[in-house]
Amino acid sequence: MIGFIVAGLVIGALARLIKPGKQSLGFLATLLLGLVGSVIGGTIANLLGTGDIWELNVLGFIVAVIASVLLIGVAEAIASGRGRNTAH
Repeated sequence: MIGFIVAGLVIGALARLIKPGKQSLGFLATLLLGLVGSVIGGTIANLLGTGDIWELNVLGFIVAVIASVLLIGVAEAIASGRGRNTAH
């Protein structure tokens, strides 16, 4: 469990470094997006037969980072959409 959290944090941090621009995400959001990316990466690696969903392997790690970068983009779009929809 602790390893999963640490991996999620590392993956989330790497995704934030890869994603261009300044993200307005806190520590908890980075951790959560990294954890979700880890699950997505592990699932895809498992479907491709390279390992178990909870097992850290190279393909799963790469897919997890890519998924986390995409999730950060989605989170930014949602956050910026909320800011624009203010009542006039």
